[in-house]
Amino acid sequence: MPLKPSQILQQLQAKREDFSNFDEETSRLLEMYRSALTKAMKLDDGTIRQKLQTIGDCGATPTGALTDKSWILPFGMTWSTREESLNWVRQKLLGISTFAVDGSQIYPGKELSIPVALVQIGWYENLHVPGGEYIKDIATDVLTPNDLRTEKGEMADRKVNLRRFQMETERIITYFEEHRGSDTALAFFDGSLVVSFAEVFEEETRMGYVNAMNRLLEASEHFQVPVVGYIDTSAARDLTTMVRHLYRLPEAPTIHDAQLLQWVEKGRMQWGDCLELFQCQRSGILAKYSAKARPIVFTYLKTNREALPARLEFPKWVLDKGRMPQVLDWVRSEVVIGSGYPYVIETADQVAVVSNSDRQMFFKILQDWADGESLSIRLARKVVSKMRRR
Repeated sequence: MPLKPSQILQQLQAKREDFSNFDEETSRLLEMYRSALTKAMKLDDGTIRQKLQTIGDCGATPTGALTDKSWILPFGMTWSTREESLNWVRQKLLGISTFAVDGSQIYPGKELSIPVALVQIGWYENLHVPGGEYIKDIATDVLTPNDLRTEKGEMADRKVNLRRFQMETERIITYFEEHRGSDTALAFFDGSLVVSFAEVFEEETRMGYVNAMNRLLEASEHFQVPVVGYIDTSAARDLTTMVRHLYRLPEAPTIHDAQLLQWVEKGRMQWGDCLELFQCQRSGILAKYSAKARPIVFTYLKTNREALPARLEFPKWVLDKGRMPQVLDWVRSEVVIGSGYPYVIETADQVAVVSNSDRQMFFKILQDWADGESLSIRLARKVVSKMRRR
């Protein structure tokens, strides 16, 4: 049955005080943090680092790499038409290879009599040459009951998600190898380079994510090909934590960096502007990273006039090698092409997706193969019925 609006409104009205109290408390803390961040932005980077030097997990420390006058690095360009912006993109990306990979999966479920899963990754590389050359392809992996075996009540779906993550990072490493030493290549990673989400998992799964990210970051430096972790809607709290330590503020778990930046910089951050680069000093899973992989720097980039700024993360070697201004322009260019979101990531997502027809095809291939091998794998009657109708 459809939702009953009258019931929902009745419940919302009955619980209005809860919402009001939450809003008032959040507003009070946000004003407190806003004021503190405004003060912090007036301090020089050396003073901030000195104040935080005794705090190991202070959230973030400024690098002073982009600007020594303000935390905001202005882009300084405006266009009257989309054609003007695309002309700028052509100048910046001509001959530059940009790459992204994404994944999709079929989880083990009731459709089959035994646990079987499928992971598919898809990638897109745009060479940005006059002829418009690009590369699209996919790779798949079938996960058997042995691959999906779990212990201590862990969900099998986590095995699938981890395998997808490993395949995505492995494919980016292959891209690094293909472009080793190139100063005309950039890989996009769709998500954070700091895998904090894995902290809630049991040790084996958690270290699976950490090891995959270690390999990715170490390979990026080894082959000297930059990678950018792109987070369109970030809930990271590294700057918030830094400000809390600087001014001894109360904990504010509902406030995140992008929200705080939008409040403080409203009207100041224009499209293409980015924040000073900070080194991530987050507590938790970063301590599990290897010494070479751990130095990660981040900034926030204004990619949309109305939305919160996007978070960009890089291995620190990109900064140390002086590549950051160039790489930031490549990221801006992909955002222009994608009208607010990197086109290369968007396209990789479209390549990787497993459609419903793909799902039915997988079940049919699996059933036909099992029959030919005299294996007792049975499909649910509902799935068989659907395949017959189609």
